[in-house]
Parts: sequence; structure tokens; C-alpha cells
Amino acid sequence: MTLQRVYIVAGELSGDILGAGLMRELTLRYPGIEFRGLGGPRMEANGLSSRFPLETLSVMGLVEVIKHLPELIRVRRTLREEALAWQPDIMIGIDAPDFNIGLEKQLRAAGLKTAHYVSPSVWAWRQGRVKKIAKAVDGMLTLLPFEADFYHHHQVPVAFVGHPLADELPLENDRQATRQALALPVQVPVLAMLPGSRGNEIRFLGDTFLRAAELLCQRNESLHVVIPAATHQRYQEISQLLANYPTLSKRVMLLEGQAREAMVASDAVLLASGTAALEAMLCHRSMLVAYKMAPMTHWLAKRLVKTEWISLPNLIAQESIVPELIQDAASPEAIADRLDEMLNNAQERNALEARFADMHLALQRNASQRAAQAITSLVAGQPLDSIEDIADQEGSNHGR
Repeated sequence: MTLQRVYIVAGELSGDILGAGLMRELTLRYPGIEFRGLGGPRMEANGLSSRFPLETLSVMGLVEVIKHLPELIRVRRTLREEALAWQPDIMIGIDAPDFNIGLEKQLRAAGLKTAHYVSPSVWAWRQGRVKKIAKAVDGMLTLLPFEADFYHHHQVPVAFVGHPLADELPLENDRQATRQALALPVQVPVLAMLPGSRGNEIRFLGDTFLRAAELLCQRNESLHVVIPAATHQRYQEISQLLANYPTLSKRVMLLEGQAREAMVASDAVLLASGTAALEAMLCHRSMLVAYKMAPMTHWLAKRLVKTEWISLPNLIAQESIVPELIQDAASPEAIADRLDEMLNNAQERNALEARFADMHLALQRNASQRAAQAITSLVAGQPLDSIEDIADQEGSNHGR
């Protein structure tokens, strides 16, 4: 069996990164393979003939989606017609589930094999979507093990391929050397603070986090705080907020980017929920997750979300190993108290760092290679469960 044609559709930067890794692995296996569809510069550099720019699907928010709906419908129709005319061996949708799963369903109904790479949060809310997914795909490729468990339960063919971040980040890191690189004192407690990458997160969490840091600095005169702003705009917004905390600002190092370095250099991390919590886990650092949102959004979320936890480390562990303070519970005082306990308990921090290293190892699977094997298995009509042994035989490092 050989793969000759793959139709692949990614909708944003993270999808472009995943798609490029998958394409590299497929090209190693099948040197004459062709790729068409939609992707970004990384995927194009690996041989993709992209029908539209990557930004075409990067539409966020209900109002924006409605505004662009006619264009999105036109794009999906064009991609469907092109894929059907080209007759690829398989169509792969990467993330962008609202767009891709509909396209996958149409193509599968027309006789093409389909796969979806990166599960939507169907395990957390709108779980009924799994029925549509079952009709849309021949296989689901998940980044996290608990996601695969959900699909197994609903009898949807699935492969847990591991998380690319786990492959990218080393299993060992050097706190002292990273502090020296950031010009931080080596022998003092350091708190990394990540209030979020979106403007709304800074609006809801910025002052709360800064006030909590101020309280901590009052209790511990040697504490240093590092704030890596996600973007230049976030940097400016946090700088404006810091102007209201003149005493605290003397103890704060505000960075533009360098979130990973800030977390590795720290003793503990305060962050908003999201991918940052996974990254902190993969840096093996104790953390406190705190999150606030608009009251109506929180009211709806409590009724729609079906999970006990919001942070990825807890979801992966399926237990509360990371404290979560949500909405009213996320007061500056409560945050400062929990972090104070964390910073003063080295034994507990060391134990959690060791636990995170084990979890990191479990996720470090060479995701691109395993995803390529899953696609190969689907095209060959083999069960996705078989990729575990095959990928190991072909050199999946499992963290080695």
C-alpha cells in the first residue's frame, strides 16, 4: 500500500505547525506523495498546494463568524469540489472543527476516507456532537489520553498520538541557568505570572493577579515576579496596569514573550487556564490556575460544561493535582494565600515536579510520527489500535 494523494485542511497557526510535522513524516514514508488543500507557510514549505490563505478560517467570535459565513460556505464548497475531483487517498482536517467536521462529513458521504487531527472539546461540552463526528470521520487523532478514552467509550475509532509540545520541551530543564539568562537572582523565590493571551483575560484577571502579587511581596521581601506578556499589545496593557502598583513594579520583571523561560526559572506559576497550564506542566512547575469571566458567560459555562476541572493537568491526571480558583473564588487574597503555601512548601513542590515529569513522559510520543502511522493505518484499512506497537517498532522515542 502506498499513499499518493492527501487532501489536508488546517485553519490556524497551531494547525499549520501540526500539519507541517505530519506532512514531513508522510513524505519520509512516501517520497512521491502530493498534498493539496488549505494551510499556512509551514505546510506550503512541506509541499502543500494551498487553495486559500491560512487566515481564511481564522475567524473568532459569534458575530465575526456570522459576518463571514457566506465566505466560509463558499470556501468549504470549493474545497469539497476540488477534493472530489482530485480523489485523494484520504482527507485530513486539522483542528478548526466547526469548519472541518462538516467538510469531512460531506466528503466521507461521497466515498472518501477522512480523519480529524486534534479533538474538539466535545468531552467538556456539547457532547452530542460526538454523533456527528462518528458520521464524519473514519478516525480521530487526539493529543491527550483522556480524549481518546472519550471516543473509545462512544465507539469512534481513535488514536492517541501524543502532544507536540511534549515532544518539543525537554524532560530535564535547568532552573538556575535559566534565571541567569534572564538576569534573575539565583537564590530567591520567583513567581511567574501569566494573566492570559487575550485582551479580555487581562481585563478580567490583570488587576486581580497584580494585587495578589503585591500581597505576596509584602509577605516575602525577597520574592521576584516575572510576567511574560503574550504579545506586544498585552505588554502595553500590563505596563499600564503596573503603573497603578508603584511598589510592586520594582519587584516585577515584565517580558515580551519568553513565557517558557519565565516558567522554567520560577518556583511556582500563577496563570489563567488554557494551553499555558499544559506548558507549565511540561516545564515541571507547580502552579495555581485562576480564572474570571463575564458573569453571564460563567453562568452559562456552569450549566454547559460537563467536566469537574478546567485545567489540562487535572484533566490529564483525572484528579485535582493543581488548585483551581474560579470566578468569585479567585480573589487576590485567596490567590496570595494559596501561592504563599506553595512557595513555602518545597517538599510538596518537588513531589509535584516529579509527578509532572512522569506525565510529560507519557505525552512525549513523537506525535507527528504516530499521526503519520495512524493515517497509514486508516488508508490500509487497519485498526487504529495497532499504531501503538507499529510506531514503537519504527522508533517512537516515548521520551527516551
